[in-house]
Amino acid sequence: MGHKNIYERFIWFDHQVRMKRYPNATSLGERFEISTKTAQRDIDFMRDRLHCPLCYDKKEKGYYYEDTTYVLPMVYLSSKELSSLMIARKMLKDLSGGYLGEELSAILRKITSVLRRHMVFDETMDDLFSFQMIEYSPTSEDVFGTVWEGCFKKQSLHFIYYSPAVERKMARKVDPYHLLNYMGTWHLIGYCHLRKEIRDFSLSRISDPALLEETFEFPSEFNFHEYFLSTFGLYKGKTYRKVTLRFSPEKAKWIRNQIWHKDQKVIHEKDGSMRISFPVSDFSEIKREILKHGGDVEVIAPKALRKLIKAEAEEIINKY
Repeated sequence: MGHKNIYERFIWFDHQVRMKRYPNATSLGERFEISTKTAQRDIDFMRDRLHCPLCYDKKEKGYYYEDTTYVLPMVYLSSKELSSLMIARKMLKDLSGGYLGEELSAILRKITSVLRRHMVFDETMDDLFSFQMIEYSPTSEDVFGTVWEGCFKKQSLHFIYYSPAVERKMARKVDPYHLLNYMGTWHLIGYCHLRKEIRDFSLSRISDPALLEETFEFPSEFNFHEYFLSTFGLYKGKTYRKVTLRFSPEKAKWIRNQIWHKDQKVIHEKDGSMRISFPVSDFSEIKREILKHGGDVEVIAPKALRKLIKAEAEEIINKY
């Protein structure tokens, strides 16, 4: 029987108790056509796992609430749902970078409260799994909160943005479309009134954010999933080129199941090497990924990227 039907029994039993009808395993079993043993297990679950203050009245041969202010939790969680909630709680703690703002801390406390209500929860369970991020930039709670409010209310934002490319700060007016956590770092995808196009802004480089009075309409032609999944990586453009990489037989053993892009094409060569092709709009990010693999990867195409990697390799050689 499904969890929904089980919870219906809890709700019925709770109602009977509140009406002071002193329900018991027999009446619960008769009402839902289940065995007395199953009904008693339901009652035990309500008392031990949902923490219902049930007491048995021998004279009335049924149950009553010792604490009449008790409220039955309105959500029942299965074991799989509890596992997912535990993972979400742990992810929230680990990916905060050791920093939890007031709102995030409140959310964490609420999740923990739900877990304690539905299971025997021990803080040492957190030691069973963990999440680790490297090379990510933490975001202040004030910046995140203001940007999120702009996305939610569809209000334009004004903020100061630091661009490492030109090493200066500039005032920006942006219509915030979407918040993206990419590799542990938060990014804002929105329409930049200065550049007259959709741009990406790292929240860690935003300062002095403020909501503007003016609102905006979300463009019907903009689809975040299509925008983000169109090409490899975070940086997007109006045009793209197909990149083809060849990995050595040894490296191919380790990365054969990796997904670089949803439209990637993979060819396994007879010598054990592997070729992978996918669309790329900007070489900045793919260049860093290629260099991570050192001599175990070769750029087959395009020639412009091949020349870029060669120049970078020569510069590395000159340093050493």
